[in-house]
Amino acid sequence: MSISGAMNAAITGLRAAARGSELVSNNIANALTPTYGRRELELSSLTSGSGGVRIDAVSRHMNEGIVADRRIADAEQRESQAAVDFFRQVEDIVGIPGSETGLNSRLAAFESSLISAASHPDSTERLAEATSDARRLAEGIQQASASVQHMRSEADIQIGRDVETLNTALGQVEKLNAQIAVSLVRTGDAGALLDQRQAVLDTIGSIVPIRVLPRDGGNIAIYSEGGAILLDGTAAEIGFSQQNTVTAYQTREAGTLSGLAMNGQEIRLDALAGGSLGASFAVRDDYGVEVQSKLDALARDMVERFQDASVDATRAAGDPGLFTDQGTAFDPTNEVGIASRIQLNTGVDPNAGGAVWRLRDGLGAALPGAAGDAGLINDLRSALQAPRDISTGPFGPGRYAANDLLSTFGGALAASRSNAEAELSFASARFTELTELQLSQGVDTDQELQNLLVLEQAYAANARVIQAADDMLETLMRI
Repeated sequence: MSISGAMNAAITGLRAAARGSELVSNNIANALTPTYGRRELELSSLTSGSGGVRIDAVSRHMNEGIVADRRIADAEQRESQAAVDFFRQVEDIVGIPGSETGLNSRLAAFESSLISAASHPDSTERLAEATSDARRLAEGIQQASASVQHMRSEADIQIGRDVETLNTALGQVEKLNAQIAVSLVRTGDAGALLDQRQAVLDTIGSIVPIRVLPRDGGNIAIYSEGGAILLDGTAAEIGFSQQNTVTAYQTREAGTLSGLAMNGQEIRLDALAGGSLGASFAVRDDYGVEVQSKLDALARDMVERFQDASVDATRAAGDPGLFTDQGTAFDPTNEVGIASRIQLNTGVDPNAGGAVWRLRDGLGAALPGAAGDAGLINDLRSALQAPRDISTGPFGPGRYAANDLLSTFGGALAASRSNAEAELSFASARFTELTELQLSQGVDTDQELQNLLVLEQAYAANARVIQAADDMLETLMRI
């Protein structure tokens, strides 16, 4: 080999060692970056000319199977977290038996104030306290209904955000596919673009569980777990009509709330089920509707208990009882949304121009009666405690006192929350395990440091070859 040939070969070695050192540095720096794929030089020997080493490409290593499973686990975790958050909030609103907040405490306070008023029916203060507690109970049911509808509204808004993010991300993957194909042809290295694409895929996977299939030229296709084609060549366009404010009367089944469309065609929700998108639909269309129906049944029962003609003989036929449907008697055919409409009868409510003595003497009484007569107050208390047939709705069939019905509601919420927490615990553990597994199979910093030492030695050896060749050239020039 000539001296110039030796120098050229050593220069190729220096170039490869320098490029290798750069990759090792990037690998170590991104050891904990989930979307980073470990880089490695692909080298081959130069057989023409004076020899040396050629950099063929920079390969990117990533266990796609583990990445795919981690994305699915992430989607499951987000779906379970949304269910846990919803049921915890509703449980806080309703309150558990014995708590000082929520509907349980308001019902207990109302019953206690009726007992107190019955013991001294001549006491205006005790009648006023019972009336106030009855108003607080009705307002508590209204507030619970409003809170559920607020959560449904927030879910509808979140669906709109997720659909917008999903469409943007799918468009980004379509562009990255094109850029990766060009980069592989031109330079053979598309590592940075592949990292970027994986980050976008993780965003998509958190919204909708997906499976990624390879295509020619480094491109990919994206399918949802439900079988919808999100991207194969071109990105799909997901459509959704955001409502912003959702009421108890609105459901997707009734056509008053939007579902999903793909490329202008309506699709089944289970095609994009799971992830944060599916979780928001579950809150809006399933969990929220179910809880609202139970609140409506609870409010209906409370109204009908005191609307019974046997409770207060002073009322005319068709007149409302202690609790009303926005001031009128309850119509059994209009149960939906009654929890948002329940009110204390204005005839007994001093805040609405009523008189508290009607709690003792009757809602239809024109003048106060005997101050010591506790008969009606005791009847009101008995109506509250009496078991009633609940033959329809989410609680039927069965016989419940008012307290029993509320306890059954709270127990169902606790069970739903407990089940959701169990699913969240499993999903979180699986996601954490797969994340750690992905990182463990990514960059091994110990191995990278060993590679750096080898590269350092190779760089030093090639530098010595160049120095030796330079010394020989100088010697020849002096002869």
